[in-house]
Amino acid sequence: MTDTTTTGIGSTSRPDADTSTLKGRTGAGAPAPTRGKTSIADGVVAKIAGMAAREIPGIHNLGGGMARAFGAVRERVPGSGDGVTRGVKVEVGERQAAVDLDVVVEYGVSIVEVTGDVRDNVIGSVERMTGLEAVEVNIAVDDVHLPDEEEPEPEEDRVR
Repeated sequence: MTDTTTTGIGSTSRPDADTSTLKGRTGAGAPAPTRGKTSIADGVVAKIAGMAAREIPGIHNLGGGMARAFGAVRERVPGSGDGVTRGVKVEVGERQAAVDLDVVVEYGVSIVEVTGDVRDNVIGSVERMTGLEAVEVNIAVDDVHLPDEEEPEPEEDRVR
C-alpha cells in the first residue's frame, strides 16, 4: 500500500505537478505578483549601491579624482542632486544587475577586507530591496585618504 499526500492548488499525478497551476492566470483570481510588471531604473539601483557602499567603515568616499571634483561643484548647484550615485555605475537587466564602484579608502584599513565588506553589503542591499540578482560588483580603489588630507571646504564668503 502506498501512502500519498497531495496538498496545494491543482495537485495532480502529472510529472510537473510541483509547478504552480496559477501560472499564466490573469484577473481577479490571479495572485498579485503576477498581475503586472515591475521595472527598476538604473538610478534606483545606483542609489542603493552607493548608500550600501558608504555604510562600510573604511570607505572615505566614492568616485575617482575627477568625479569627486565635478561632484563637489555639482553639489553646490541647487537642485542638482545629492551625489549618492557619484562613483557608481550600474547595468540593470530584467532579472540581474551589475555594479561598478570607484572608491577611496581610509589609510590603514585592509583594502581586501573593506572591499569584501562593501561587495557583501551592496549585493545584499540590491538583492533584498529590488529582487534582482547582483551578478557582479566590481570595485576599483582609486585613492587612499591620508589622515592629514582634508577635503577643501566650499568657500562661501570669500569677500567680506
